[in-house]
Amino acid sequence: MQARHRAREVGVTPISPGGGAALSFLAAATDARAVAEIGTGTGVSGVYLLRGMRPDGVLTTVDLEPDHQRIAKETYAEAGFSGGRARFIPGRALDVLPRLADGGYDLVFADGSKAEYGDYLAEAIRLLRPGGVVCFDNALWHDRVADPAHRDPETTAVRDVLRSVRENDAFVPTLLPVGDGLLCAVKRT
Repeated sequence: MQARHRAREVGVTPISPGGGAALSFLAAATDARAVAEIGTGTGVSGVYLLRGMRPDGVLTTVDLEPDHQRIAKETYAEAGFSGGRARFIPGRALDVLPRLADGGYDLVFADGSKAEYGDYLAEAIRLLRPGGVVCFDNALWHDRVADPAHRDPETTAVRDVLRSVRENDAFVPTLLPVGDGLLCAVKRT
């Protein structure tokens, strides 16, 4: 996939092939028509999501970097997706997400600032329909999460979101051991 090469050129780490396959599966399993993505990157995860979504589904993707979104548009076109399949919103996720519809999303995928994962979870609870799925990439955060000696802000934030999802009765969670870890949780009906 050309998007992986582009990601290296702009300094973005794309989702692993295993994580991407899991996203496609989850989008298909939820019969996703509306997906919100935090962190467009160069479009790698978006292609996986779009492949699993319904043919009339729309991916809403948010990223701080307009250049990344420009590259992602090229990636989606190269993968055969029409321009109407993705809605690109440039900006800080925590400024954009509150403007999205309550209960309007089948899947929320977070691969943005690790320090904001807890806030993304709060938004995902609001954004997801009952039976919808939230996923967080890098849930193992380079094998630091399981090691209590690592107390940097990003590791602590990832560890905190894992705990929050596990302890929240609104979710049925699982940690998939693909790539750098993919935390997924179904919102109970």
